[in-house]
Amino acid sequence: MPNSPSKNTRPELLLRRALWQAGLRYRLHVRTPHGRPDVVFLGARVAVFIDGCFWHGCPEHYVRPRSNNAFWAQKLLQNFERDHRQTVALEHDGWTVVRVWEHEVHEQLAIIVERVRGVLTEGSGALEPSMHVSEVEVLDETGTLERRVLRNVRDPEQTEVVIRQRTTRKWTRTPRKL
Repeated sequence: MPNSPSKNTRPELLLRRALWQAGLRYRLHVRTPHGRPDVVFLGARVAVFIDGCFWHGCPEHYVRPRSNNAFWAQKLLQNFERDHRQTVALEHDGWTVVRVWEHEVHEQLAIIVERVRGVLTEGSGALEPSMHVSEVEVLDETGTLERRVLRNVRDPEQTEVVIRQRTTRKWTRTPRKL
């Protein structure tokens, strides 16, 4: 069976290799009661999700498509709602959920590995809010000014509103060997 486009992505491969080299043993895409995290530490009940900047609404790197606005707005909201449901349900069932942005894997790999190690050795502790862009509204006729609603995936009532110029500058990574 061929790989799904959402499995074995470059950020996943990089993080998995670094976790393995750090001596942290995991399972891949294990079915949990609430989805299939990218990396799973079964005994510790830790689920790691690597969220793509575009698909999951990274506050720094999400770029709103210029066409088919209704479709993309709905898709962004659905992805946020799924991430919220999975995170809350897993945490309710005693799991610790670690959400990592794809750009973090490329830019801060060692920090991410230590963050996962800390969760595994010290328990859940205080996890940072994971803010995601859940809505984008165009504010001007040219489509260059937008209002973004950011919501915490653990607590959607925690919101931030940001008004900013639209950018088409997506996050780019420095090429690395796998």
